[in-house]
Amino acid sequence: MEQLKGISVFVEVAEAGGFSAAAERLHLTRSAVGKTIARLEQRLGVRLFHRTTRAQSLTEEGQFFYEHCLRAVEEITRGEALLESGKQEVRGRLRVTMPVLFGRQCAAPILIKLLDEHPHLELDLSFNDRIVDLVDDGFDIAVRNGPLGDYPGLMVRVIAQQRMTVCASPGYLERRGIPAKLEDLEMHDGIVYGRRDRNRTWIFPTNAEPFRQVLPRSRLRLDDLATIADAAAQGVGLAWLPCWLVRDRVASGELRRVLTDIPAVAFDANVVWVKSPAMQPKVRLVIDTLAAKLPALMS
Repeated sequence: MEQLKGISVFVEVAEAGGFSAAAERLHLTRSAVGKTIARLEQRLGVRLFHRTTRAQSLTEEGQFFYEHCLRAVEEITRGEALLESGKQEVRGRLRVTMPVLFGRQCAAPILIKLLDEHPHLELDLSFNDRIVDLVDDGFDIAVRNGPLGDYPGLMVRVIAQQRMTVCASPGYLERRGIPAKLEDLEMHDGIVYGRRDRNRTWIFPTNAEPFRQVLPRSRLRLDDLATIADAAAQGVGLAWLPCWLVRDRVASGELRRVLTDIPAVAFDANVVWVKSPAMQPKVRLVIDTLAAKLPALMS
């Protein structure tokens, strides 16, 4: 138990940035915090903090140990929350923000079904393609696609992988031929996604480098993925779109996927929430449900 106490004090000092600040948070004296860290360092046989008269900072060994301790503390907190959630019925209002198209077609139908299973749960679903501030805008959870920046105080979990595909209408492929390799795209018309005079290149993984970027010639640029899919179905050209967006059109024969022998790039679908000592049952329910059911929609 003394070892666990030392670890919790160590994590608090690392996050507070010093012994004094940690002591205030823990309602201990600075001396007690310092002695706890000293005993921990003695037991481990390493120095965890650089000490100056004004501040303390993690050593390289301290940073390594902190990352492992943090995961352990989070797992303990998660276990406590799971036990607590088993005692409580999921209830209350939960505000979730998500991208418009992805949210409407993929995430929202999954979440709406939760209302039948949890009669005391309330959902406020907001559809917006801009990055909102969870705290300032009053949201509990955000669904965000693609690479994320560093947001202090927020937790992130990858819930699915969005694979991209190149597709076109059968009529277009009959007229222009079926591309068999990436170089063939130069001979085709593409329907390009673009905003603010910038076109999004089509990305393909390669063995020689992280990825290869291709931008087909195009007479049509759109800033809406659903409209790009509509234009592709009308035979305007090739389109590079998420598999989940064109899945039904491919199944019906309205669109046909091409270049399927070439590896497809995948982007993370993430959930983001504000870090807290214990996750609320309603927050965990939504995150776990999305993580369990979204991957089946992404292929």
